[in-house]
Amino acid sequence: MNYTFLIAACLLAVSCGQQDKTSEVPADKDSATASSHIVQLTPEQLKQADILLDSPGKKDLYAPLRVNGVLDVHPQNMISVSIPLGGYLKHTDMLPGMPVKKGTVLAVLEGPEYVQLQQDYLTARSRLRYAEEDFERQKELNATKAASDKVFQQARTEMETQRILVRSLGEKLRLIGLSPEQLSEQSISRTVRLLSPINGYVKGVQVNTGKYINPSDVVMELINPNDIHISLTVFENDASHLKKGQKVTWFTNDNAGEKRTATIELITPAIGDDRATEVHCHPDSNTTGLLPGTFVVAEIETGGVSGTSLPDEAIVKWGNKDYVFAEAGKDRYQMIAVETGMSTGGHTQIKTPLPSGRIVTRNAYTLLMKLKNNEE
Repeated sequence: MNYTFLIAACLLAVSCGQQDKTSEVPADKDSATASSHIVQLTPEQLKQADILLDSPGKKDLYAPLRVNGVLDVHPQNMISVSIPLGGYLKHTDMLPGMPVKKGTVLAVLEGPEYVQLQQDYLTARSRLRYAEEDFERQKELNATKAASDKVFQQARTEMETQRILVRSLGEKLRLIGLSPEQLSEQSISRTVRLLSPINGYVKGVQVNTGKYINPSDVVMELINPNDIHISLTVFENDASHLKKGQKVTWFTNDNAGEKRTATIELITPAIGDDRATEVHCHPDSNTTGLLPGTFVVAEIETGGVSGTSLPDEAIVKWGNKDYVFAEAGKDRYQMIAVETGMSTGGHTQIKTPLPSGRIVTRNAYTLLMKLKNNEE
C-alpha cells in the first residue's frame, strides 16, 4: 500500500511539472512575431533618426521605357549655304563654331559672271524704256490710223518681252545678293557678298580662298540651335506602346543628374532596316547651351496605373523582402511586409493593403538597423 501511494505521488508531480512548462509557451504566436517587428525610440534617438511620417497617397505611376537618342535640329534650321552663280572665293573670316547673325557677311566672291549679269540687266532696262516710249508713240499713231495695227502690235510685243527680260534678270541679281533697284552704271561690281540667312553659328566651312565655287558646291553649313528637338530610337517591340503627347524624361550622358522633360511630337510610322522607328520629341524647357548631335538617354512614360504609392525612401529590403514602418503608438513603429509594383519618379506602387495611419517616409533604414540591433 505504501509503495502504491509513493508511485501515485510521483506521477502527480510529473504531471504538474508538464502543465507548468506548457503554461510558459506563448498562447498567441502571431502576437509574439508582431512584437518582435516593433521598434521603440527614445526622444533622443527620435531626434537623431530624423524620420518623417506621412499618410500613403494615390498616384499615377508609369512603366518607363528606356531608350537612347540624340539632340537634333529641324531641317529648316540647318542651312547649307551656296551661291547660285559660280565664282572665285575672294575672302572669308568664318571658322567652325563662330556665331553669326542674319545678314552677316559670310564670304566675298568675284568673277566675270557677276559683271556680265549686271551688264545684261542694265542693257535690258534701257531697252525697256525705249520699248515703252515706242509703244506709246505707236499707240497714238494707231489711234489716228497713221500707223498700221501690225506695227502697233509689234511695239507692244517688244515692250512686253523687255519687261519679262528685265524681271528675270532682276531676280537673278537678287539670288546673288544684289539689288536691281540700286544698280546703275556707276555701281557695277565684280564682287558679290554671301550673307547669312539665319541667326546661329557656323558648323563647317568647305572652301578656301581662291577656289572656284560651282553653283552645286556648299560654301559652308550653318545651324540655328534655338529650336533643338530630341530624336529617339525605339525598337519595334516597344513601338506599339508609343503615342503622341506622351511625356519623356531625358538627360545627357555628361550631366546625368540634370533631368529634363519633353513631349512626343511625331512618331515615324515605319520600321527601318535596323528594326527600329524614329521618335521626335519637343523639349519642355530651354535647351540653351546644348549642342546638336549630343547623345541623350530618355525614359518614356508608356502606360500607367493609379494606386497607393510611397516614396522609394519609405521602403526597406531585408531577406529579399520589402518592408515599411507604420506608426504603432508614441515613438513606436511596426515593420510590415509589403508587395511592391512599378516604380517611377521616385515613388513605388504598394499592392499590399496598409494599416490606417501614417507611414515612415524618410530614413526608414535607420529604424531597420535599430530593430535588427535590438534583436542581436
